[in-house]
Amino acid sequence: MENRNKIIEVKNLYVTFNTFAGKVHAVRGVSFDLYKGETLAIVGESGSGKSVTSKSIMGILSKNANIERGEILYDNKDLTKLQDKEFSNIRGSEIGMIFQDPMSSLDPVMKIGKQITEVLRIKHKISKEESKAKAIDLMKAVGIPQAEKRYNQYPFQFSGGMRQRIVIAAALASNPDILICDEPTTALDVTIQAQILELIKDIQREKNLSVMFITHDLGVVANVADRIAVMYAGKIVEYGTTEDIFYNPQHPYTWSLLSSMPDLNTSSEDELFVIPGTPPNMLYPPKGDAFAARNRFAMEIDFEEEPPMFKVSDTHYAATWLLHPKAPKVEIPEILKKRINMQTQKEGVLV
Repeated sequence: MENRNKIIEVKNLYVTFNTFAGKVHAVRGVSFDLYKGETLAIVGESGSGKSVTSKSIMGILSKNANIERGEILYDNKDLTKLQDKEFSNIRGSEIGMIFQDPMSSLDPVMKIGKQITEVLRIKHKISKEESKAKAIDLMKAVGIPQAEKRYNQYPFQFSGGMRQRIVIAAALASNPDILICDEPTTALDVTIQAQILELIKDIQREKNLSVMFITHDLGVVANVADRIAVMYAGKIVEYGTTEDIFYNPQHPYTWSLLSSMPDLNTSSEDELFVIPGTPPNMLYPPKGDAFAARNRFAMEIDFEEEPPMFKVSDTHYAATWLLHPKAPKVEIPEILKKRINMQTQKEGVLV
């Protein structure tokens, strides 16, 4: 990254949920930085803690959630210590969010234009006429055709892809410094998904936004992210640049995520790799490496002791005992090795 201005710093974050069954340990000691103008992707299966982490930053955790320890530093403030009234001045204004399902973000009985102008008028204290003009400009900027006409339409009159564009316009209305995208393309078909990703990428460049992208699909962020953090069972198990993660993955969980991705060479006859087993029950976090029970490369120590973050390079770290100097040398899965070799030959990348 050329510009290394740190805009958010998450330090040793622990989040739990009180349930009838007991305490769920959703986020367990997560730390990362987000820099000005970069896109950081947080990737992992459902239940890995990635959305809980993003909601902690937005201050929209449910009432049964507790931030037990840790800090979220933004603009010389620890967001974990703010009261809701103080947070409301930051939420939406300085930190915007795009959710997975646009229909849950939009009021079905309110015209689209009004939903955007309300954000403008509340956050910027501008007149009705000025807010309407700005809303139409935003609608045009996110690719809504006939924006003047569609300003007076309702959400049900838009397709899923167009509704997601409206949600993006509303998130941008307050001119935030940070945009959190929580699975923003999951409900969309592949073509529309690509358009939305390209739109977010273009806006990020134009406005020098810091973007945090939450997804279960590594393929979605391949051409969007500058850095990737892989989460499993409430922890970051590997992080690095996009090139680090795709061309030199080190954690067996990252290998599994990459191996299970279809690509252009995958035919209808090919059997996709499936990660064996299921994620652990976070009511009772496992001892040692949480991925050990699903990891065919697991050693005895994986079931006894949690691995530290080992340094792979200045930009790349992974929490796996396989990186210990005394660990046996393990080859990455053949399916993944072939894919990396094909991609490096195609792009002329040396790894």
